[in-house]
Amino acid sequence: MYMKTGDNELAERAAGGDAIAFRLLLERHYDSVYRIAFRFCRQREDAEDIAQDVCASLVTKLRTFKGDAKFSTWLFRVVVNAVRDMQRKQATTGRNNRDYGELLELTQGLEIEKAKEIKWLYEMIDQVGEDLRETAILVLAEGMSHSEAGDILGIKEATVSWRMHELRKKLKALVDSES
Repeated sequence: MYMKTGDNELAERAAGGDAIAFRLLLERHYDSVYRIAFRFCRQREDAEDIAQDVCASLVTKLRTFKGDAKFSTWLFRVVVNAVRDMQRKQATTGRNNRDYGELLELTQGLEIEKAKEIKWLYEMIDQVGEDLRETAILVLAEGMSHSEAGDILGIKEATVSWRMHELRKKLKALVDSES
């Protein structure tokens, strides 16, 4: 009965206390929650913490889900906000250093040259500012449309398009400066 139930209906049931619906939502979306958290913070431990925090807080947060958007869009916004919260906490405690070694683990199976290109791209994206970085991760790494990324980030689709245009310009300038 539940397996063919859509996410929005499961979310509504889970918000009403249905434990089976809640478990199914977690099973369907945990990997995506972790993956998005990892792509933003690039630290396995931080991504695990964020995923666990999001899942633990989901019981109460589901009450705020109105069903206006797809459940996954709403959930990704919750994850992005959790990442932002963690990054703010880390910045205030002086833990703003990130290690790119975990990136190689994420890209296992890819050729070393491809992993170097991905590492370079992440390093370059870190230089373009937080707004462009968040947009790039959702659009480029997650393959989301500009509309989906806009919904998650709470901005207009046109703003996402503008940010991607700015990202291309800044990345080109960084490449030109390295040459």
